[in-house]
This record gives sequence, structure tokens and C-alpha cells, in this order.
Amino acid sequence: MKPRLIRSLLLLILALSILVTACSSDTTTQSIELVSPADAAQVIADDPAGLVVLDIRTPEEFNEARLADAIMVDFYADDFADQLDTLDKDVPYVMYCRTGNRSSDAVKTMKSLGFTEVYEIDGGIVNWYEQGYPVVN
Repeated sequence: MKPRLIRSLLLLILALSILVTACSSDTTTQSIELVSPADAAQVIADDPAGLVVLDIRTPEEFNEARLADAIMVDFYADDFADQLDTLDKDVPYVMYCRTGNRSSDAVKTMKSLGFTEVYEIDGGIVNWYEQGYPVVN
């Protein structure tokens, strides 16, 4: 092969490599934070566009008491990850369980699914209530 042709082919390969890398790079940033009940209450009060309050306890726990306007996805459901995967990943979530054990595992799942903004309430709904924040039943 001629040196000019080889150089042209190498430049073409380099250009394609740069293009593929640029097109496939993930520019999504994730913010997943463990926050106090006070910080979570402030996020909810600020009411960012599309905010979802996510309760990952069982239906029985959810029916006893929950944060206002919360939706429920049961952490113990066989299809928990699949249910999370149907949710909008680009809106903010304030997420909690009873005491923080389930939610610490759930944030890992949410991160792997590509959720961009999740606030996990430290100590769950128990800590939320003990700090004097309201629940509904």
C-alpha cells in the first residue's frame, strides 16, 4: 500500500473512533444523597418540577402512615427494579423506607437504572416523624 493511502486510512479510523466515543459518552450526571429529614422537607417545600415522593415500604406500612403525596413501590416485590425502571429517571425523588435499611439498597438500584436526582431520607419515615414532620394515613 502506498504511504498516502495508509495515512488516509489511519486518519479515517481515528476520526471514526473520536466520533463513536463522542456519541456514546454518558453526559448524564447523578446526584444521589443521603439527607436529613429537615433537608428532605426543604426539597419537598421547594417543590422542584416533577418531584416524586417515593415510599418503598410494603403496602401495609404505606397504608398506616406515609408522607403526603407519596407513591409506593414495594421494595420486597419480585419486580421492584422493573417497577422503578418504569419511572421517569430525570425528575427529582425524595425516597424513604421505614428506617433506612431498604432505602440504602434501593439507591444502588436507582443509581444503576440511571436516576439523576435522588434524596434518601436518613433514618426513613421513623426519623422523619420523630423530627416532628407530618405524615398522613
